Amino acid sequence: MFKLKEHNTTISQEFMGGLTTFLTMMYIVPVNGFIMADAGLPMGAVITATALITILATIFNGLWSNTPVAMSVGMGLNAYFTYGLVLGMKIPWQTALGIVFISGVVFVILSFTKFRVWIINSIPMDLRRAISAGIGAFIAFIGLKQLHIIVPSKSTLVTLGNLHSPEVLLGLSGFLITLILFVYRVRGAFILGIAITSIIGWIAGIGKLPEDIFSLPQSIAPIALHLDVASALTLSLLPVILTFLITDMFDTLGTLTAIGARANLFGNNKEGEKALEKTLEADAIATVTGSLLGVSTTTSFIESASGVEAGGRTGLTAVFTGLFFILTLFLLPLFKAIPEPAIYPVLIIVGILMFTELGKMNFEDMDIATASAAFLTVMLMPLTFSITNGLAAGFIIYTLLKAIQGKFSELNLGIWIITLISLIAYILH
Repeated sequence: MFKLKEHNTTISQEFMGGLTTFLTMMYIVPVNGFIMADAGLPMGAVITATALITILATIFNGLWSNTPVAMSVGMGLNAYFTYGLVLGMKIPWQTALGIVFISGVVFVILSFTKFRVWIINSIPMDLRRAISAGIGAFIAFIGLKQLHIIVPSKSTLVTLGNLHSPEVLLGLSGFLITLILFVYRVRGAFILGIAITSIIGWIAGIGKLPEDIFSLPQSIAPIALHLDVASALTLSLLPVILTFLITDMFDTLGTLTAIGARANLFGNNKEGEKALEKTLEADAIATVTGSLLGVSTTTSFIESASGVEAGGRTGLTAVFTGLFFILTLFLLPLFKAIPEPAIYPVLIIVGILMFTELGKMNFEDMDIATASAAFLTVMLMPLTFSITNGLAAGFIIYTLLKAIQGKFSELNLGIWIITLISLIAYILH
């Protein structure tokens, strides 16, 4: 079924690949629980839903596309869901789930057409990289804020927090510990960093030791099928829907490109193209399913690359990864006992990794339109606490400057459509 011989792999090799991927991305279950709990969703239900969508999406992808790609709730859009939409724009979380559902349905439709490739190819590579870097800056800023390393200031808007606070010191320690583990390529660096920081916190009296380690999964009834699609279908929320759609598409395509390059999964042949298409389809279907369960956008995880490096080559790796995640369904008491300062360093490090996309941009040969668009995209996402604002500003200034310069040949239909929707975002702001 998985064509192990054709891919020059074995069941034991796939098993190790699945275990490695599980260890490197296990952190998403408790981290997403903390992030979406800030939006008012019950943490226990979110942790169960996160584990469930990871299990279902990852196993489905393994069976559907036969690629070693694991899927779960995406970092970046989950932060935007909570801190940008629910807390920032005061949108009810039920409506925000409706936005995720609509963007997922559109992604599913596009995944079965050539329009997906057209819209992706319509946007210059440098703008795609700026969007990724901007999201990185945005979620790193959230991590710094949640750790109280950055705090509000009447005179300067933001300033440095109290570095003598035990909670801040624990957060800084967690950041350094996790970063060092990651630099030394320790498998499961994120979850190990969370574990070590939690132990330090418990010893220091920050947070309480878990009374139990295992328990039955908490019901997802409080969040499952509570999405409000009708209230999300408004003109004012169209730019937000577009933001979720574009970000998910770029995130998925970038992740799959990186993973494919390491294992030659998506070669320039019919079989490679088919594998890519099926993985994109699984990703889109997972987003729709996740919104029904009560979580934000589900996407392909770059951590799958660690499983590929460990030998994973087929969908059996993904199946093993999904099966390993069943364990997380029963770890609720342990996850809920994690001190908050042990969770948010992960956001900063993921933000750093996304921000490195800027290094792939050639600023020396870049025209002023692209440079201005990239700058506004990266700066406005964290400063306005909105991925939509940064994306919209970038496209508007890019199109405006290109038009003023008379370079209409560089403005395709896709750019014009996104710019028009971006203008709506500011008109209806």
